[in-house]
Amino acid sequence: MTPRGGSGPPGISVLVVEDDPVAAAAHTLYVEREPGFHAAGTVHSCAEALRFLERARAAGTPVDLTLLDLYLPDGHGLQLCRTLRAAGHTTDVIAVTSARDLAMVRQAVSAGVVQYLLKPFSAAALHDRLERYARYRHSLGRTGEATGQDEVDQAFALLRTPERSTLPKGLSAPTLDTVAAVLREAATGLSAAAAGVAAGVSRITARRYLEHLVDTGRAVREPQYGSVGRPELCYRWKAGRDRSEG
Repeated sequence: MTPRGGSGPPGISVLVVEDDPVAAAAHTLYVEREPGFHAAGTVHSCAEALRFLERARAAGTPVDLTLLDLYLPDGHGLQLCRTLRAAGHTTDVIAVTSARDLAMVRQAVSAGVVQYLLKPFSAAALHDRLERYARYRHSLGRTGEATGQDEVDQAFALLRTPERSTLPKGLSAPTLDTVAAVLREAATGLSAAAAGVAAGVSRITARRYLEHLVDTGRAVREPQYGSVGRPELCYRWKAGRDRSEG
């Protein structure tokens, strides 16, 4: 555990909760580089997170925001969220995880998670979430009542991902969704040509999207050996989740 002593610098304080030391260090560095934010500490388990937040609150410097990995060695991050709320902690939570199951996303919303960031992600993606969170806090920073529904809607909208695409240049979200659905529903691995036919795109286009799915951990690439000739690369949806991904 790496806490900060004293009252800490001004700005939005962030606790990084991540069991992988390399990822924890990277997330902490991202936070420190973000204007208006500072890393209050870095911990690696649910128990450490709870102790840190308890001490911070007792010292009169409660943590504003927690970047929370959901799969921790001593428990699940969403259970930690529920424990924190039951204990009266007000820290907001951004889930930082590879868990893509939609039921998990629903549970995160019900547990009070304000944003859900999928691994692997870029520094730019985290920057976007932190920037939007800062704007959200600023919009609700004054006291008194909202002027109306529009002001409330605007505050919540600030937490949402912008419409601009964060995909690599040349890739579109609708086509990616189509290729991903084709791969997810396939009983066996698909070649780029087969995926292209099913998705209604060319083999070359399909391969670009399939490679993106591999790069982002949602698919795996493997050779398929036939009776003659060179093996053909096939792609299949990555079932389950590797524990090391967090």
